Amino acid sequence: MSQESRDFPHIYLPENGQSENYTRPRQGGGSNLSPDRDRIAHARYLEEQIGKAIQQANQILNSRDSQLATGVPGFYLEFQIKSEETIALKSLENRKKNIELVAVKKIHDQEDMVLATVFVPESAQDYFLKKVEQYRDEDTDTDKPKNQALVARLEAVQIGTVQSLFTDVPALFPENGREVWWEVWLRKEKQGEFNQITQKLEITTKYHAISFPEREVVLAMCNWEAMARVINNSDVVAELRLAKDTPSMFLGMPNIEQEQWVDDLEKRLIAPAKHAVSICVLDSGVARIHPLLSPGLDANDMHAVEPSWGVNDSAFWRGHGTAMAGLCLYSDQLIDLLATSGQVKLFHRLESVKILPNTGQNQPELYGAITEQGVSLPEIANPHRPRVFCMAVTSSSDSTKGTPSSWSAAVDQLCFNDGEFRRLMIISAGNISQEIIAEDYLNINDVETIDNPGQAWNPLIVGAYTEKINIIDSNYQGWLPLAPGGDLSPRSRTSVTWDSQWPIRPDVVFEGGNMAFDGENPAAAIDDLCLLTTHYRPNIRMFDRMSDTSSATALASYMAARIMSEQPNYRPETIRALIVHSAEWTPAMQNHFEAASSKTARGALLRRYGYGVPDLSRALQSASNDLTLVIEDELQPFCLENSRVKTKEMKFHKLPWPSEKLEILGEAKIELKITLSYFIEPNPGERGWAYRHRYPSHGLRFKVKDSLETDNDFRWRINQAVREEKEDRRSSSHSDDHNWFLGSNTRDGGSIHSDIWYGTGVELAQKDAIAVYPVGGWWKEKQYLDRYDQMAPYSLVISIRVPGVEVDIYTPVYNLVSTSVAIET
Repeated sequence: MSQESRDFPHIYLPENGQSENYTRPRQGGGSNLSPDRDRIAHARYLEEQIGKAIQQANQILNSRDSQLATGVPGFYLEFQIKSEETIALKSLENRKKNIELVAVKKIHDQEDMVLATVFVPESAQDYFLKKVEQYRDEDTDTDKPKNQALVARLEAVQIGTVQSLFTDVPALFPENGREVWWEVWLRKEKQGEFNQITQKLEITTKYHAISFPEREVVLAMCNWEAMARVINNSDVVAELRLAKDTPSMFLGMPNIEQEQWVDDLEKRLIAPAKHAVSICVLDSGVARIHPLLSPGLDANDMHAVEPSWGVNDSAFWRGHGTAMAGLCLYSDQLIDLLATSGQVKLFHRLESVKILPNTGQNQPELYGAITEQGVSLPEIANPHRPRVFCMAVTSSSDSTKGTPSSWSAAVDQLCFNDGEFRRLMIISAGNISQEIIAEDYLNINDVETIDNPGQAWNPLIVGAYTEKINIIDSNYQGWLPLAPGGDLSPRSRTSVTWDSQWPIRPDVVFEGGNMAFDGENPAAAIDDLCLLTTHYRPNIRMFDRMSDTSSATALASYMAARIMSEQPNYRPETIRALIVHSAEWTPAMQNHFEAASSKTARGALLRRYGYGVPDLSRALQSASNDLTLVIEDELQPFCLENSRVKTKEMKFHKLPWPSEKLEILGEAKIELKITLSYFIEPNPGERGWAYRHRYPSHGLRFKVKDSLETDNDFRWRINQAVREEKEDRRSSSHSDDHNWFLGSNTRDGGSIHSDIWYGTGVELAQKDAIAVYPVGGWWKEKQYLDRYDQMAPYSLVISIRVPGVEVDIYTPVYNLVSTSVAIET
């Protein structure tokens, strides 16, 4: 961790960017050439399959029950396409004819193939047959078979079934008439029709629903045969998954009787201000009667999504919410605070929303809807209070490998909200439940993937590391700590096995305690290696222990609240950016990174450790040799031009660089760290194989001017619009991309991007410009949703650091910025 004396506020540059028209440079990539086919034979093969499917479809349509039938009569076709040919997916839709691609999934035992399911109205039942006939008989103006781009890429076609719409793990599909709770992804504005048909079929449904731009998600309980009747008699269903609802938390309680310490500390507490920042804990409730919690938690700030539960913590969950509350209010400093004699000021408040029942599991519900309700309750009660939402309730029963779930998408929607008022949510990466073997613990971490809803893009996802290695308890004489100091906490989950298009998770790691082993038995959690917090039954004992990613999530929330308290006007994206930007890898983590043979290998480690361990002091203040600039700006990624949505603008940020100071440093080693943070609007559904069905609304990227590049050359390099205006220019061939520790291929997943450039003072002196520009998303690809003119706020945090050198780079920049502001004023 950094040791610089931090006495200076970060330099804030609001709306520092200069807007420029932007066109993304033409990208290289795979070939658009269609597979070679025997034209006549391939057409005959597909005609036979489509014809058979239409015959089956007509049988289904003729058997529709007039008492049940609702919506547009139609059927589903299932297309088989090779994974490398998924460019064809965009041709499977026709909005004018109401033909819609509803689900795409890989074939379980054929990773090189995908299945695409399309809803076809009865009125357009011969649409694909005509496409194939035209491919067989007609040529384009360039003497190519008509519709070749689509038809030549089709491997097989058959009638769609319930299984076609089931995008979960195939083994989870309920056979033999077994009733299950389905997560039903409805086509937009179809919930009324769905309710109508399910009522007639006496299918039990839940009233909660989650809405997204193109989907509404509800729960229904029935067997697959009843779901088939819904599908065959309506056009409402787009996708089916199995509902999962079991939260995963790992708890253990010590018996620590220290009531006199609590009495002493309680007398020294200074309660937070009425309008102070709040950490809202979404959990099992809180025991407000604890004397260390009541000063920071007003009775009116306790809520429950189901009023009959009450608001107090539950023995069933072993006081998890109360333990979280203690860490959220006091961080990991409770032992130190108990031992001091001075007054203790509480900088922020607590709020509690009970989202777990007192006993057993929730009835099957949409956890996204429960989370939405949990978020709304404190906002209704105190709409103007700034708050951080903290949730360590997760589910390991839905291993998604990074693909969005209804819960994670709901979390993304809650963070993005309406794009104007956005929320900061901090969520646990989840814990490993299996026994941990000492010599194999990191391998287990790497294959046990992040819990649901940790695949969400917008919240801060927190894993756990540990510095706790001292075992003092004589009962454990001879036991050893499992994790080395500074390495990953034994139960922390990772995203190492996720596909590269999904976000890097966790974002950061905080203290999560350690485990101990005796050389014979599986590792165990012991008091010495956990964190001290508050117990939910203070009449029995005051203190509890906590560990794993729950404690890490509480500590992250504490840090976020402290930053928000110091900088109340910062956007949620900026708070998230500062936490990530302040993070560093510990020496133990650095050893793994140094041994990595490539940036790809570093990427796998990034998915284990995130960006490292955040530092509150670095997030709040700069040092003379470690300067941080904070920029909050926005751009409009897309616009409508000539009936087509295209990229609209980029922002060019000219930085107030201390060039003379940097040049004087000569060959001294310098670090430039950049973090770009923004929120996306989600559009979930298993259709992500087609670029038109991207999950995020948009993406942003940053590039930095090269050391030997002029401003105009830099613009020319990254902006096609500039190239078209100045075709006689040629950008410098010089590039220092290799100086970036991660590189764009690794850092550009998700919606927060952070990287470090290493070089010399002379090189950095000329790297005084950053461009932020858009890349595609559904705002661009789905013109009919009318979101192409939305603004995209973003936060950019930039640091120059000269480690080990006594030099003042802060003052020159501060003077430049102050002079610029004075001139503008």
